[in-house]
Amino acid sequence: MDTDTREHLLPIALRAPLEARTWRELLYLLLNLPMGIIGFVYAVTMLSLGAGLLVTFLGVFVLALLLAGCRGLGIMERERARRWLRLEVAEPGPVRPKARGFMPWLGAQLSNGVSWRHVLYSFVHFPWGVLTFSVSVSFVTYGWGFLTYPLWQWVFPVYAHQPGLQIFGRRDGSGWWLDSPFELALTSCVGLVLVLVTPWLIRGMAHVDRALVRGLLGPSRLATRVTELESDRGVVVDTAAADLRRIERDLHDGAQARLVALAMGLGLAKEKMREDPVAAAGMVDEAHGEVKLALQELRDLARGIHPAVLTDRGLDAALSSLAARCTVPVSVTVDLPGRPVPAIEGIAYFTVSELLQNISKHSGASRATADVWRSGDRLMIHVIDNGRGGASLAGGSGLAGLAERLDAVEGVLAVDSPAGGPTTIAAELPWRT
Repeated sequence: MDTDTREHLLPIALRAPLEARTWRELLYLLLNLPMGIIGFVYAVTMLSLGAGLLVTFLGVFVLALLLAGCRGLGIMERERARRWLRLEVAEPGPVRPKARGFMPWLGAQLSNGVSWRHVLYSFVHFPWGVLTFSVSVSFVTYGWGFLTYPLWQWVFPVYAHQPGLQIFGRRDGSGWWLDSPFELALTSCVGLVLVLVTPWLIRGMAHVDRALVRGLLGPSRLATRVTELESDRGVVVDTAAADLRRIERDLHDGAQARLVALAMGLGLAKEKMREDPVAAAGMVDEAHGEVKLALQELRDLARGIHPAVLTDRGLDAALSSLAARCTVPVSVTVDLPGRPVPAIEGIAYFTVSELLQNISKHSGASRATADVWRSGDRLMIHVIDNGRGGASLAGGSGLAGLAERLDAVEGVLAVDSPAGGPTTIAAELPWRT
């Protein structure tokens, strides 16, 4: 029996007090207090000093040091959250002055919103650290202490000269001590309840810490969006470069080779025209056939770049033409109130085209359907086949590349393909007009 199976023999409520996650998060909450004190003392001291010195230029410099120091503490807090809370938070971008020199650096520090959020974190984290430390220590010590009370109750009569843990007492020496078997059992039951509740309390407080770190110590939404757009731009550039290489390869290996052979054949026919007209006529016939093949290859290549029927008549006609050329019978349904922008229309066409090619080559299906419609501000695509299944978005597959292309325009690709089929692939694109 493997480790995972042994672990899951117990319900999660009974496993939680002993799970590594509980103790990792507990350690994080306990460290909140010293880290909160350090950050709060530094922020209050520097802010007070800077505000008091604002009548001089030194106050501005002290405030800049406050912001730089809080960003340094933020690095430690993100690393602590990464290690103990398993929270991955992107590093905020560095402060970039518009020019070299001390004054531009000073202005950039004071005008950086991310740095001020780090200062706010130092103020908020201190009272939260006091709360999490107090609650965590209380629940853990009382829970495990009460649960194991029958094991260490003997300490009181031996060393404290009292029968057990005192609940209350009077001046005359009377009171209530937990010393009878029933009271020992009741104390253990209370401890068990606290032990079972504590992990969920710890996890709840840890979620608040995750929100604080993510919201106050992470990059701004604008910076995150810029990073996403830069990544999407890289995908678009790579895709365009790959398409260009494919077109160049197809031209070099296909139409260009045929046209070279055609030119050579016509040259030989020209030389034989006077000596052997019959042989020259045969060579011209062969050249004519090569011209037809070259034209067909150029038409196929142009269709692969952007089919004319898509530009002239839209997705309905273009997808119907695509389905007619598929080796598997495909039923196409397009229900659109209008036409999106050409870029989105082209991506939708090539998405269906690639999915149908995958069905023809890999699925072993006997039929397929392709449905396209608009839902709100999204263009929806569903392609279903009754093949063998097993398709996935695993790295390196064609579907993974297709998902990256859709993601570059804020699209989504989802795959449901159990072994044995059927395979359902859903794609969403933004509707832009």
